[in-house]
Amino acid sequence: MKKSILFLVTAVILVFSSCREDDPTLGPAPTLADAAFTYSASSTSPNILEFKAARTDVVAIWDFGNGTSAEGPTGTGTYPNKGVYAVTLTVFTKGGSAKRTDSIVIAADDFALLNDPLFRLLSGGIDSVNGKTWVLDSANAGHYGVTYSEVGAFGYLPNDYSAPGNNHNGWGMYDDRYNFNLQGFQFNMITNGNVCIDNLQAGNFPGATQISGSEDYIAPLPNQIGENWTITKGVDTTLTVSGRSFMGFYTGVRVYKILNLTENELYLRYTDASNAFLQWYIRLIPEGYVPTSGGGGGTTGVALPIDFEGADPGFTSFNGSTASIVNNPNAVGVNTSSNVLETIKGASNDAGIYVDLDSKLDFSANTKIAFKLFNSTNPFLGGTCRVKLEDTTDPQNSVEVDVSLVATPAWIQYEADFTGSASGQYDRIVFFPGWGTTGTDTYNLDDIEQK
Repeated sequence: MKKSILFLVTAVILVFSSCREDDPTLGPAPTLADAAFTYSASSTSPNILEFKAARTDVVAIWDFGNGTSAEGPTGTGTYPNKGVYAVTLTVFTKGGSAKRTDSIVIAADDFALLNDPLFRLLSGGIDSVNGKTWVLDSANAGHYGVTYSEVGAFGYLPNDYSAPGNNHNGWGMYDDRYNFNLQGFQFNMITNGNVCIDNLQAGNFPGATQISGSEDYIAPLPNQIGENWTITKGVDTTLTVSGRSFMGFYTGVRVYKILNLTENELYLRYTDASNAFLQWYIRLIPEGYVPTSGGGGGTTGVALPIDFEGADPGFTSFNGSTASIVNNPNAVGVNTSSNVLETIKGASNDAGIYVDLDSKLDFSANTKIAFKLFNSTNPFLGGTCRVKLEDTTDPQNSVEVDVSLVATPAWIQYEADFTGSASGQYDRIVFFPGWGTTGTDTYNLDDIEQK
């Protein structure tokens, strides 16, 4: 009996030892040096800092000390107020985690950061105590889509699938709410209990169930309250949300390229964590806003001339630009109007704005599109404004003219001559101020007419 027990104990020890020898090691725990990071001021402002982790082969979580956070080897922190901020980087490896906190000194206030037009359009601005809430523009076609390829002047478009209006009722997307607040850059995702996710993400959501007739899933997810949002400007201006929050149809990412952001439209493109060739799209509108027609609050088109003194003509921006009506910043000379359009050019060289007309242009007598333009941030830059005319039913049917800009701190009236262009084809005017550059200057536009 004792021999049997001894044999059994010896066997267990041998098996246990064998298992330990065969198990892969988890590796050493990361050290404080592994959580080191550097930072530098961005080209936009000394109060916008760009952070970079020393190691790029670890999971990196940032706390920027200003109420915002991010995930990844790099991150951007925005600090409108002077002061000392404790920035923490936590890194995770198979062997454990390590955390490093450094004090970052912001020398001076930069309240202009809180007045950033993108911040205001997204969140309602500093005076909006409850922030601004967005919802999917579910009643209109194109509120959700996907593509594999790049087409047209506006970059990527959902040309492989574009959802008809209300085509995904009951999928868990249409009752979601996305609240952005400038106070603390807070983001709240109101899920009403469930969300819509890609089938390859189902394993990350216990209790997810497949949607009948679809590969995708509905998954339980409680409201995600007290997360953060960050807008990062560059060649691609992006919106990032933190934690487990996300927007629209979940594909495993939380970074969204801003294709268009106006008072009544937020149009986003994002990738698929499981397939880098897929590009997804969602179009959102403010909660309670009722578009007159089309997607995202579009209009049925406006008539020329356009002077911005009456109803909003409904300009749409793309590739990171903005579009909003403001008081004339330089009401002297050839333009003493009260209101003008302000557009901050996106960093893409083909960023711009466009407006749809209520009828096709007739060039039988008047062949020029005249407009007034003023560069309010860099008036001595000069450069080019490309003016493009398109057929809204077929944007590939188009014609364009480049106009040289005068380097002067004043309003100038320009004319784009479309002599020889066919009549009855074009009902969209596209402006590319700062064409062919990656600058992000602010341009003002007024008094668009046909002459």
